[in-house]
Amino acid sequence: MSFAPPFFTLPRTGLRMAAATALGLLLSACAALDPGGRKPELPAVPTAAPRTTGSDTPAATEHRRLVTLFGGEYRSSAAELYLNGILARLARTPDSKGDAYRVTILNTQAVNAFALPSGNLYVTRGLLALANDSAEIAAVMAHEIAHVTARHANQRAELEKNAQVISRAASLIQSREKGEEVQASGRRSLASFSRQQELEADQIGVRMIAAAGYDPYGAARFLTSLGRSANLRAALFGQRGQEEQPDILATHPSTPERVRQALAAARQHGAPGIGAGGREEYFNAIDGIDFGDDPNEGFVRGRSFIHPKLGFSFTAPEGFVLENSTQALLGLAAGGAQALRLDNVKLPATTSLETYLGSGWIEGIDASSIRATSLNGIQAALGRARGGEWHFRVAVMRFGADVYRLIFATRNLSPAMDARFIESIESFRPLETEDAQRVRPLRIRIVTASAGDTPATLAQRMAVSEKPVEQFLLLNGLEPGAVLRPEERYKIVVE
Repeated sequence: MSFAPPFFTLPRTGLRMAAATALGLLLSACAALDPGGRKPELPAVPTAAPRTTGSDTPAATEHRRLVTLFGGEYRSSAAELYLNGILARLARTPDSKGDAYRVTILNTQAVNAFALPSGNLYVTRGLLALANDSAEIAAVMAHEIAHVTARHANQRAELEKNAQVISRAASLIQSREKGEEVQASGRRSLASFSRQQELEADQIGVRMIAAAGYDPYGAARFLTSLGRSANLRAALFGQRGQEEQPDILATHPSTPERVRQALAAARQHGAPGIGAGGREEYFNAIDGIDFGDDPNEGFVRGRSFIHPKLGFSFTAPEGFVLENSTQALLGLAAGGAQALRLDNVKLPATTSLETYLGSGWIEGIDASSIRATSLNGIQAALGRARGGEWHFRVAVMRFGADVYRLIFATRNLSPAMDARFIESIESFRPLETEDAQRVRPLRIRIVTASAGDTPATLAQRMAVSEKPVEQFLLLNGLEPGAVLRPEERYKIVVE
């Protein structure tokens, strides 16, 4: 959580949907590979950009914007060298059309990848942690290159433009209702078109990695891990897996469908076992990369959030699962029936916290509930708000040069529930120096299994508090009940 103030000004109507917004922000996996298709779309990608390194070109501007949007650039010379080597092999395949790409690793735990026509290809460190060999990561990058070579962005832009023209014409010639009907039909057509583009990119990607000498089954393996990642993520927040929530407007096909088609495409090139897997080489390239939160944005440790750079800590109520983002700290409990959001704003020192709390940035504030208080020596103000069926407990705290806003949302703000929220608010405190020094970033480490090791014994070495065995299996592409091989190397998460 970087707490850059421009990101955090909530509209008056924003609080009414606070729990739903938190839910959406928590699920921020990649748009190009997202199995459910409900996550935020990537920013608009230019349909064409000159291949140039000039600092003021459209390609350079778009590159800077994307890098900023996704947490900045993550530097790992070993991983960058290895990934660019894979791209060089892919560039020699017929489907790449001779275009050369260069990789940028994005500093975010989200699983994401995309490519631009300018020759820039992006993967996140979260995606690097999920992949398990060279064939898998090659399949991801080939999929993104396929979107560019197949001109999917151009085709989608043209379809969207045509849909808008038809919708406006229907509104003018017939009625507003007819225009809305045509617009809804257009959205369904666009969603279907996007799903077909994803399947096409999968097919081209399998063909590319096979031509480059990689195991063509790597695409199906990674897609399987991607689906399992989405389901584990949902389970951590007490929700159903994405595959159990069909959405006719989903822009991506279901993961099982993509896996089936990727397997069928791989079989066109031979039986399993052909092509290079490159597990050992890939593990060597990613050993030691950061995992999870960016250290500059604070650390989630169980229910606690610790931000050494900004100098404070906070503990959520029992039952909450937290996730950090560049916009805010978010949390869910009871399957989404309760939510929290912690962010910050700039506020003149002359503006009292009570005045700010009642100034209208929150719709439905109960003015009689606003009261000034002190939390562990920090000036604060508390209040309650109501928006539709949601109840909110709100706190604002002046700490350092910023004002921090902590919002709890629940459908039933009983006295016991309110007391839990107040207790959590009161945990917001300055961070002691020794506590700040004690917390360290999480990293991927490659370890060698010994005789007798099991997923459970290696999971015990993982610095994760939620479902460590499940997370170990996911990180290593293993199914439940898997037997580890002595002398085989595996990924774990350590401090």
